[in-house]
Amino acid sequence: MTLMGRFFAATYDRHNAKSERYGLRAMREGVLAEAAGRVLEVGAGTGSNLPYYGPAVASLTLTEPEPPMIRRLQAKVRASGSPAIVLRAPAEDLPFEDDSFDTVVSTLVLCGVSDQPRALREIRRVLRPGGRLVFLEHVRSDDERLARTQERMNGLNRFLVGCECTRPTLDSIRTAGFVVERVDHVELPKTPKFIRPTIAGTATAPVPAPRHGSEPALR
Repeated sequence: MTLMGRFFAATYDRHNAKSERYGLRAMREGVLAEAAGRVLEVGAGTGSNLPYYGPAVASLTLTEPEPPMIRRLQAKVRASGSPAIVLRAPAEDLPFEDDSFDTVVSTLVLCGVSDQPRALREIRRVLRPGGRLVFLEHVRSDDERLARTQERMNGLNRFLVGCECTRPTLDSIRTAGFVVERVDHVELPKTPKFIRPTIAGTATAPVPAPRHGSEPALR
């Protein structure tokens, strides 16, 4: 447990407060309206998404790899009266059986995981066929001038907040085999310009094609 990790956890909510107030809260609420059934949230942090899970959620499991974040997450779960289960686990190594969830939620997480392709493979593995990935992630800009600024600032941003703002996350989601249903290109409000480019949307895990000869016979 590093001093930086403890400091980041202690200041996370305060650091994001203005962005939440000026639009991030509404973005969370919008994407989480798509969460239903057995839901897993990866990288749940301090629990910023907790107020936005609706009645369509049958069960909620929250994973978070960092102990300082987990303590705050557990406290927020208790205070909210939520029946959510909290587990310590990285997105790259999820402790669940295949096809365990109907929805996986990832908000501002895929920029910080150590191995993004592996994390997405794990998410796909634990989703049932036809299950849904709900995402809100800041990404590399399509504007090359801004993208160059992101590249210049990426090392500092990674050091300060553990986030890489240059990842082509939407391409990574597709490469992992997901079918993107909806994606909105938005901006994180009240943040430095180089981390504003953001995608919000949903993608589905593929449904395997029926094997030849497995169709029921016609009568």
